[in-house]
Amino acid sequence: MRRLSRQINKWLTKGMEVPADVTMGVPRVTMIGHLHVYIENHRGILSFTPQLIIVRLSEGKLEVKGQDLYIKAILPEELVLEGTIEQVTHLGRGEEV
Repeated sequence: MRRLSRQINKWLTKGMEVPADVTMGVPRVTMIGHLHVYIENHRGILSFTPQLIIVRLSEGKLEVKGQDLYIKAILPEELVLEGTIEQVTHLGRGEEV
């Protein structure tokens, strides 16, 4: 059943030109200047300090480095981080932080 669902999602993404983040639950990361990072489809926070926030994604992790980082908002699938953002890195499944 899961395989069929994945195939339908791929068909919708390609055939109907629906964005992958809508049909397949892949993360969407939006950075506004160096002050805000908006993350959709996250799976939780793995680590949090004012200099480093690590977010779990469906396929890997997202590492946000900076100064005075804090969580402005957290919802089941949306996360807003603020502070002075210096670096945002996507780490795949096999990569370590």
